[in-house]
Amino acid sequence: MMNAMSDDLSVALATTLQRLRADRGLSGAALADRSGVSRSMVSRIESGDVQPTASLLGRLSAALGITLSELIASAERGERRLVRRAEQPVWTDPGTGYTRRAVSPASGGRLELVEVHLPPGARVSFPAEAYAFTHHQIWVLEGDLEFREGETVHGLGAGDCLQTGPPAPCEFHNPGGRECRYLVAVTRRAP
Repeated sequence: MMNAMSDDLSVALATTLQRLRADRGLSGAALADRSGVSRSMVSRIESGDVQPTASLLGRLSAALGITLSELIASAERGERRLVRRAEQPVWTDPGTGYTRRAVSPASGGRLELVEVHLPPGARVSFPAEAYAFTHHQIWVLEGDLEFREGETVHGLGAGDCLQTGPPAPCEFHNPGGRECRYLVAVTRRAP
């Protein structure tokens, strides 16, 4: 079920990225410049030729001024107050196996909850721009997580919770031999 949802979501993400870019009056080249993603990759993602990685989606969503959760929720077009587990959008990074479930029922709210499953040895990186207008708290539910925030590495185990600092390039890494499962709570920074 997770793969089918991920395939459907990839198609919806392609259409959503095109729409959001057009809504902001950006050309593909302008989005490429803002995000640091090549123009050809932006085109391939928007045409559905490739499944974007979490890192690429993080860069594109930041360039569009939204969170990754808002991008995925927009692709799902879900604005309900109650979303059952079976209806929550799930996306899997084709490069790492990183899987994220948008738990929160509404996009664009003040609080977003995201459940993440990170396979053993996997690393997922996001640029500082992905954190420019949000605060994150990371609560490890199972396994071990190394979270690199700029030059600082935080080692987290089950039950540990970390609040991120000022925007910096970040990397989530599972150093263990079993899956790491964690929850990310995201809120918008005050303007």
